[in-house]
Amino acid sequence: MNLNVILTAFAALFFAELGDKTQLAVLTLTASTKQPLSVFVGASLALILVTGLGTLVGEGVARFVPTHLISKMAAALFIGIGVWMFVKG
Repeated sequence: MNLNVILTAFAALFFAELGDKTQLAVLTLTASTKQPLSVFVGASLALILVTGLGTLVGEGVARFVPTHLISKMAAALFIGIGVWMFVKG
């Protein structure tokens, strides 16, 4: 394991998740159920599963598609989603 990669992944996900709809959903669910530990465990397991799927798919895609193309496709997807949300909203 590479500590630099671990810290980079942590920082990227930590800052990307701050204030997003997942955090707001967890906040709302905790407020409505008044069971923060149960919400924490469920949300943590969901994030672990989603991250696991992402790493498996990323590893598989990286075998066939060069990394620079993956980065450009991800950037284009984010831009496309942003434009779609801007036009829709």
